[in-house]
Amino acid sequence: MLGNKIRQFAKATTIAFSVAALSAFVLAPSKTANAGGTLRIGMTAADIPTSFGQPDNGFEGFRFMGLMLYDGLINWDLTAVDGPSGLVPGLAESWAVDPNDGSKWIFKLRKGAKFHDGSEFDADAVVFNFNKLFDKGSPQYSARQASLVNFRIPAVKAWKKIDKYTIEFTTKGPDSFFPYQIVYILMASPQQWANTGKDWNKFALAPSGTGPWRLTQLVARERAEFVPFKGHWDSTRIPKLDKVVTLPIPDPNARTAALLSGQVDWIEAPPPDAIPRMKQAGMKIVSNVYPHIWSYHLSRLPDSPWNDIRVRKAANLAIDRKSMVQLLGGYAIAAKGHVTPNDPWFGSPSFNIRYDPAAAKALLKKAGFGTDNPVKTKILISASGSGQMLPLQMNEFIQQNLKEVGIDLEIEVMEWQSLLDRWRAGAKAPQSKGAHAINVSYTTQDPFSGFTRFLRSDLVAPNGVNFGHFNDPEMDKLLRGASAAFDAKERDKWLAKVHAKEVDEALFIWVVHDVAPRAMNEKVMGYAQARNWFQSLTPVYMK
Repeated sequence: MLGNKIRQFAKATTIAFSVAALSAFVLAPSKTANAGGTLRIGMTAADIPTSFGQPDNGFEGFRFMGLMLYDGLINWDLTAVDGPSGLVPGLAESWAVDPNDGSKWIFKLRKGAKFHDGSEFDADAVVFNFNKLFDKGSPQYSARQASLVNFRIPAVKAWKKIDKYTIEFTTKGPDSFFPYQIVYILMASPQQWANTGKDWNKFALAPSGTGPWRLTQLVARERAEFVPFKGHWDSTRIPKLDKVVTLPIPDPNARTAALLSGQVDWIEAPPPDAIPRMKQAGMKIVSNVYPHIWSYHLSRLPDSPWNDIRVRKAANLAIDRKSMVQLLGGYAIAAKGHVTPNDPWFGSPSFNIRYDPAAAKALLKKAGFGTDNPVKTKILISASGSGQMLPLQMNEFIQQNLKEVGIDLEIEVMEWQSLLDRWRAGAKAPQSKGAHAINVSYTTQDPFSGFTRFLRSDLVAPNGVNFGHFNDPEMDKLLRGASAAFDAKERDKWLAKVHAKEVDEALFIWVVHDVAPRAMNEKVMGYAQARNWFQSLTPVYMK
């Protein structure tokens, strides 16, 4: 079945972080797990993610709201810890492309799945949810939800019910990436929308999906509480916990204090300098290889200094990534591109990304710049957020590295969701005026998310997240070749060419891949960290 497998990501043999980190790599679930207990999680987000179907707050919103309450037609396999996550059947039992028409897909739906409100999931529910996001004339259309997800699924052109358990999708052209896009569309209950007065704001207070958790309490900027949905269609995904409580704690020091004082049991993104203290206090640090790149996404508008390839290459050569990894306590991998060198998509770029300030200065001199006449540029960052690691410290570190070779970097700090709003709006948007780059960390776990959405010229706002308005017909050709390749090995060859071109032209400033450390107290049992941005809490219990 097309789309049920994903390519190999990075092998652990190339991981450049400490032995100590490796020793706490994965906590395997116990075979004798006893159900029960309440798990309290300190998130990096500044607010509770939206609960009406499509979550905000980036992928942290998907982790701690979206994929808890809802299922997609296709789900990620979050059980694999030793290999990369693949795609598995969700509310669709199977999917296949028409062998005679690469733009036609047939999805066979699961029978017997129920929403939290007791209503049945079927083809009408799928049509309802796609109309909610794509049909501005439908009564359930939600502009807010559409803005949060439509950029992730630009391929969809049409959808129609064939029968009660069959849906046909039409894409804008042959697109082998389509299953990787469908995974982000979450199914909300049409019946509950009607029950709550056909008002998505009211629905958000009493949401209904088919996911393994039900929302029982939501207090904006304070907390959300979840209990198991015992009627979930997959008996292996019925949670063992009695309750999960998520708390927004964007400041890393505050998260640390909350964990050490017993106010929470689990925190995202523990600050590296606090990890020794956490271990001494008996906390567990869990990590794994992560399909993730922490980078600068560059504007290519006429006023941007990043239009000069010499400046782009100089910035990539100016960053001391070895020291950056040390700053992160060893929980990172120095980047040599968008993916790691052992990835089948890495290809054979000629530009070697390394720390070479002398070479950076030489390139800037050729471009007419230097420490006495520096490049002036501005970047948008957040103080915290999903996958952002330690953005203030990291950006200040980079700021100093760049200054030493002749690039003056102005940093504008804002809340995570505000940063995401500007990212989706693009470099031309009034709210992004004056900024030449944005620091949003990116997943590389599928070809569309890793490459297409940033590099294809037609995916600028409002169609996608080509933030910088990058436009290169040759790159468009390579990306369309990859998406039209339904054979995985053939697709990998196309993507290797994409990545080689991306690196050789220094289209981003790449810094590090992170390995997603999480800290939790000794009472948390059964957690296994998948090699994925998303994680499952269903096997977790408290001892």
